[in-house]
Order: sequence, then structure tokens, then C-alpha cells
Amino acid sequence: MREKRFAGLTAAGLPPAREDMAAVELMAVRKVYTTGAGEFAALKGVDLTVEQGEFAAVVGKSGSGKSTLINMITGIDRPTGGEVWVAGTPVHTLTENQIAVWRGRTLGVVFQFFQLLPTLTALENVMLPMDFCHVYDKAERPRRALELLEMVGVGQQAGKLPASLSGGQQQRVAIARSLANDPPLLVADEPTGNLDSRTAAAVIELFNELTRAGKTIVMVTHDQDLARQSSRIVTVAEGGIVPDGRTGVRDL
Repeated sequence: MREKRFAGLTAAGLPPAREDMAAVELMAVRKVYTTGAGEFAALKGVDLTVEQGEFAAVVGKSGSGKSTLINMITGIDRPTGGEVWVAGTPVHTLTENQIAVWRGRTLGVVFQFFQLLPTLTALENVMLPMDFCHVYDKAERPRRALELLEMVGVGQQAGKLPASLSGGQQQRVAIARSLANDPPLLVADEPTGNLDSRTAAAVIELFNELTRAGKTIVMVTHDQDLARQSSRIVTVAEGGIVPDGRTGVRDL
């Protein structure tokens, strides 16, 4: 049942989430990498707020810092300085074990290359996050996975392996999988990069439907036309946020 689905996670000692914060809050975030050529500042004191229910498209040239920005939000990388708060949790303070638990219950991640396990059916791929995090009763998981597949329009493909699905169908399965644990935030990294324009537009419309249903989405994209279909554009340049990135369309 919903109220029991995170009952074994408290052992990780996650701090209680603050309810007075936005979905994503980055405060003076810096990230410096040490290379053979010296230090490189990928992020230079970034401040960013994404409110609950926003669909934010992150755009910028290669090397601008947008991938590092996303890695801060997902906890894949740690800031050199500053604070990263996601869904009211101070991600910058968590241990590696805590981050793994936090990510499983807080984030859904959608990749450019789908990342579906080839030997599992679409239904089994969607069930996998529930199995790993022990989310929902075991008997409830297949029904929930099928409901998610139907919600994204591929319910009839539930019993098929990824290789027998089109690219668009595989991405829809991947989106269903990202929703498996009912996370408040979805992070999509170039989710339309391997799709034709018509299928990409359908995926963006699906994202808009999800935000209307209350999800928050942060999407990295190189496609300016698709970015304009989000509710907000965040432009990253030279390790910082372009000041008028909130209005976005003028920056493209």
C-alpha cells in the first residue's frame, strides 16, 4: 500500500524532508574539477530554483556546465561548495548509501539511450525500481507497472522485449519505469536525442501532461524547438545561469 511503500528506508537515516522548499534549490553551487592541466570550474556559484509542477528545460552549448548541473541535482556528483536541496532534502550532506536510498524514492531518471534491460519485458523493466527499493506490496507491483505502461500509451507492449519495440515505444517504457516509485521529480537527459521529430514531440507532450498532474521535470536538451514547449527555459553558459533564463525564449 502507498503508506507502507517506504517502510524499510528509515534505516538509511535520511533527514526529514523540509516542506517549505521548492522542488529544486541550488544555492551558490560551485564545482571545480582537478585535471592534469590544473583546476577547471564547471559551475561558478550557481543559484537555481525550480518550483513544484514546473517543466524546466536546461539548454546550453557543450561544455557550458549543464551536465554538471544535472549531476548536482541527481546526486551523481558532489558540489565543491554551496548547497543542493531536492524535494526538501539537503543532498550535499548525504552519504553515498543515503543518496542511493534517496534517489530511489525521490527521482525518476530518463536517459537518451533508454537503458532498458534487454532480457526483461517492458512490464518487468517497469517493475524493477519497485523491486530494488521494495516499494509497494509485491503482489501490487505488476498491476501498477501495467497501469503506468497504459498511462504512457504502451500497455499493449507489456509482454514484449525492448528489441521488438520502436525507439519511441522504448522511451515511453523508460518514462513509465521512471515513474515506478511515484517520485516527485523526473530528470531527463536528452530524452529525445534518438527519436524522430514526431516521436520527440509526443514525448514532450507526455512530459507536459505529467507536470499538469503534479510532477516536476528538469530536462536537458539541445533541441531549441522542444525546449520552447516546456514551461520554463534555463540557459547555462560558462558555468552559470543566464540571468534572464527564466523567460528563456528570448535566449534561443
